[in-house]
Amino acid sequence: MAEKALLELEDVTARYGSVAALHGVSLSVGEGEAVAVLGANGAGKTTTLRAVSGTVRRGGSIAFAGTSIARRSPEAIARLGIAHVPEGRGTLTELTIHENLRLGAYVRGDRKAVREDEERVLGYFPRLGERRGQRAGTLSGGEQQMLALARALMLRPRLLLLDEPSLGLAPLVVAEIFRIVSELNAKEGLSVLVVEQNAVLALEASSRAYVLEVGKVVVEGESSSLRRDESVRRSYLGY
Repeated sequence: MAEKALLELEDVTARYGSVAALHGVSLSVGEGEAVAVLGANGAGKTTTLRAVSGTVRRGGSIAFAGTSIARRSPEAIARLGIAHVPEGRGTLTELTIHENLRLGAYVRGDRKAVREDEERVLGYFPRLGERRGQRAGTLSGGEQQMLALARALMLRPRLLLLDEPSLGLAPLVVAEIFRIVSELNAKEGLSVLVVEQNAVLALEASSRAYVLEVGKVVVEGESSSLRRDESVRRSYLGY
């Protein structure tokens, strides 16, 4: 486990109806740390993030900043400072960029600070700032992914859960998204738990990583070590 863990999962299970998806996952994210969760399709990566954000039935121990969140609702978890960017982006296509961003701050009551944060967040995404009155549905896939990330940042989270940010996007767009996430981690101390099938990219952007297989952690360690470990790369990471 990471020292001074912000997030700790211990023996976490999860299921969809009668189908078990996680079989005792334990992992941690330290304050200001970027951690990757890797694995093939169906390994349980997305379900791990859903277990943290409360959007799937789960058991076991989940603690955030020393407080148990295992029985809390998704809204209560968001209020604690956990923002979840789901796979598939989830932008509200009929709303404008501006409206999507304000929706990201729905649990906040500090209107002046929300306005200030909108300008701060759009500083990371100048293309969105130039078109904040444009409907989200008219944006490209890469721009929608950026909007989903920007909307999550409007929560002013302590922890960002990022699910498959590279999915279906051009390499240049993916590189820009990961650059922004790395900058947020380095400059603002944002803790990040990222699920990503592109193992090379995820290991470059994280300090530690966990590899899942069929709902269990099979390998964990420093990202730099996993990048160099040929047996891990061949057996679990596909490169």
